Amino acid sequence: MAISYELVKSVTKRLYESSLKKIPEDTKLALADAEARDSNDTARKTLRVMMKSAEAAERQNFFVCSDAGIPVYSVKVGTQARFDGDFKRAVTDGFAELVREISPPLLTHVTNPLTLERGHKGKDMPITTFDLVDGADYVEITCSPKALGSGRWSALEIFSFPSLEVIEQFIMSVVLKAGSQHCPPVVIGVGIGGTFDYCAKLAKDAVLRSFGQPNPEPMVAAMEARLLKAVNATGFGPMGTGGDSTAMAVHVNYASGHGFIPVAVEFNCWINRRARARIYNSGEVVFSE
Repeated sequence: MAISYELVKSVTKRLYESSLKKIPEDTKLALADAEARDSNDTARKTLRVMMKSAEAAERQNFFVCSDAGIPVYSVKVGTQARFDGDFKRAVTDGFAELVREISPPLLTHVTNPLTLERGHKGKDMPITTFDLVDGADYVEITCSPKALGSGRWSALEIFSFPSLEVIEQFIMSVVLKAGSQHCPPVVIGVGIGGTFDYCAKLAKDAVLRSFGQPNPEPMVAAMEARLLKAVNATGFGPMGTGGDSTAMAVHVNYASGHGFIPVAVEFNCWINRRARARIYNSGEVVFSE
């Protein structure tokens, strides 16, 4: 068998809608944990309101946030996967079908960067990137829409032979500039090394990592823990109300490269929009977060 155009269209359509109306289960637990341990009473109340809001949205089939953002898909293609039909066209058609059918309707967030004209269509939309997975007989699709809170405050800078201290200072400068404008508590993804474009991808992939999965390298895992502690010491707190819960996690990825070393910082807002599915050659679909 082969993975059909219709199946890719229906799965990508479902992933986008799910990411708008339901926060991941690990994120619910992280928010509840933050509420239990935050030392600030206002922060605890704010977190309770946020969790109740998310529960109500899921129960009533509404958006958790009115800023639905734009559709962004990260696709891992198994080298043994087989396709019957055009993959990218299926993703585009799935989004167009969702625009016509979804309730409540999607606002017109797709923006032409040259004219600022807005709508539901645009060049290279939906944004879709691809990786290969050796030996796999499936395609894994992750949908993580980018909205103002999760997209506006990302940053990248290129250094020459920086120390870890310089790298961490840059990360914290990005965090401080964002303040609470990215709707905390956030997930922070960091990419270090590689090239300009690959570093940004490392940060994007780091944001999508599930909670409770520290980097397998002890040095990097220690960096993640150190940065998380520093971010939460800023005191911005949930939605800027103060407290100890500015971030739920800091995830760091790195790649080797040249002596010019890019560092990228990416955010996901408190909703932590993330929905995944694997489509196998057999036609089986396994959904996850």
